[in-house]
Amino acid sequence: MTSVDRSDRGPRSPGDRERSRRGTYWSPTQHPCRCCQVRCTGHDRRVACTQRGRQSIRASAYYELLTTKLAYYAGVTADQKTDGMAKPGPEISFCVVNTNQRELLLACLESIFTQPPDQAYEVLVIDNASVDGSAESVRKKYGDRVRLIELDRRTAKSVCDTQLLRASEGRYSLLLNEDSQLHKGAALALYEALEQHSEAAAAGAKLFRPNGNAQPSAWRFPGLASALLGLLTMGRLGVVQSMGESVREVDWAQSAALMIRRDAFDDVGDLDPQFFVYSDEVDWCKRASDRGWSVLYVPEAHATHHEQLAEDDSYERRVVEFCRNRDLYIRKHHGAVVTLAVRLLTAKAYLIRAAVALVLPGHSPKRYWLHVRQSLFPGKGRGIRESAEAINGEGESERGQVLQ
Repeated sequence: MTSVDRSDRGPRSPGDRERSRRGTYWSPTQHPCRCCQVRCTGHDRRVACTQRGRQSIRASAYYELLTTKLAYYAGVTADQKTDGMAKPGPEISFCVVNTNQRELLLACLESIFTQPPDQAYEVLVIDNASVDGSAESVRKKYGDRVRLIELDRRTAKSVCDTQLLRASEGRYSLLLNEDSQLHKGAALALYEALEQHSEAAAAGAKLFRPNGNAQPSAWRFPGLASALLGLLTMGRLGVVQSMGESVREVDWAQSAALMIRRDAFDDVGDLDPQFFVYSDEVDWCKRASDRGWSVLYVPEAHATHHEQLAEDDSYERRVVEFCRNRDLYIRKHHGAVVTLAVRLLTAKAYLIRAAVALVLPGHSPKRYWLHVRQSLFPGKGRGIRESAEAINGEGESERGQVLQ
C-alpha cells in the first residue's frame, strides 16, 4: 500500500494535520529507507527494501528512525534533543491570567497541583499588573513550579491569553481564569476528548457555580438567529449548547476552562486584541470554525467558576464591556445591518426581563435596564478597558474609582 506524499504542501484539513503529526502520512524526508523513499506493506525497515531488491538499509537511517520515534513518544520535538538524548517536554500547559484576585488565583493553582494529570505538564501564570501581592504569593508558595510572567501595565485578557499560548510548550494549553478551580480528572477528560477528535481545535469544561449549580458554558455563535431565539425563549432554548452527558460539538465554549490544541492555535492565530475582555474566545472559535476546525463541550470535565459578571462589585463596568465586545463581534462577522437588528432584538429581550423582575422577588430590574441601555448604545459608558487605562496612568481622573 503506497502512502500519500504530502511533504511539499502539508495536510489539507485539521484532521490531516493531526494524522500527519501521528505519523499516518510519510514523506521522503520522514522515511528512513534511502532506497525506495516510500512506506509499503511488508517493508521490513530493519533488514531490506522490497522495492529495490535485497539492499540493506543503512544503520544511520535506522538510528534516525529510532531517535525520532523515541523523541515523539517522550513528547518532544527534534530540536529539544541534546547530546543524543531527548529532553522530555510537557503535553499539557496550564495557562492562568490573574488580575488582582490573589486568593482565587491560589485556589486555582491548588486545584492544579493537588490533582495533576498523568501527562507531563507545566503551569504558567500572567499577573496582569496586580497590586494585591498576587505575584509575591505565587513565588513564595510555588517557586519555580510556576512560570510567572509579571506585567507592569494592565493589559487586555485576549493579549494575555495570546502571550501564554505563545509561551507554552505543551501540545495542549488549558486556558483558565484565576477564578476557576478544576475538579479531579477535568484536565484529563479535556485532553482525551481532543486526542479522540483530531478535527477539534478546543474543548471546554462543564462549569459550576460555587453553590454547586451548573452554569451555561457553551453557546451558539452570536448573530441574528441567536438573538431571535433569545427573544422568543428568553435564552432558554437554542442558544445554550452545554447540555447532555456526552461529548458534543458546540459553536463556542467559555475560556474559563478551555483547552486549545497547539496545532489549531498555530493555524488560527492569536486572539484578537480588539476584544479587551469578553467575546475574545467567541471570535477565536468562530475563526477556527471558518478554517474547518470544531469545538467540543466535555461534560465529564468539571470546573467551578466564580462568575464575576454576576457577582463582582464592578458589575456595571463589566456589563458595559460585555455588551461593547458582543457588538464588536457582530459587526466584525455579520456587518452593520445585522448588528442593528441584533441590538434591537437583544434590548427587547432584556426589556421583557426588566418588566418581569418588577414583580418577581430576588430579581433586580435595574440590572436588566442596564443591559437594555448597553445593548442599544454599546459605545456608551465606562468599561473595564477604561479601568485599565486609569490604572496605567492614561485616565488619572478615574484612578480613585477603579474597582478592577
